[in-house]
Amino acid sequence: MRKMYIRFLFLGYRIFCFLFRPVRMGVRVMMIQDSKVTLVRQTYLPGWFMPGGGLKRGETLDQAARREAFEETGAELGKVWLMGAYTSFKDWKTDHNLVFVCEDFKITGKPDSEIAEIQSFPLDALPAGLWPGHVRRLEEYKTGQANPQFGEW
Repeated sequence: MRKMYIRFLFLGYRIFCFLFRPVRMGVRVMMIQDSKVTLVRQTYLPGWFMPGGGLKRGETLDQAARREAFEETGAELGKVWLMGAYTSFKDWKTDHNLVFVCEDFKITGKPDSEIAEIQSFPLDALPAGLWPGHVRRLEEYKTGQANPQFGEW
């Protein structure tokens, strides 16, 4: 029942985006240890994603990255660094995503109810269904292009 409720809310959000064309800012966290990346699969969208989500009012970017990583994976992050800022114009909205990299984390909790699955994948064997923007960022990381940069998601 809860999954259906979350999917219904997501549909309502898409209608809102169509009507009002919002500008949003969010964070994604590339969590990498032992040449593996930790990814999540959500209950309301198909595919795999780096943990992340929108900023809350009064929250810093660092706080948002740490909160989202904990909510979606149960991980407590050590040092994080900014990889870049990327923009998407998909689905009637303007999304700005700031991607952070964390190679120092420990999973101490459990993901929240909007996460169907959490799993770590080798960087050279990423899963089918990983969204294109996430694939591009991981390729940049693997090739050493993970310096602060800007571009399209």
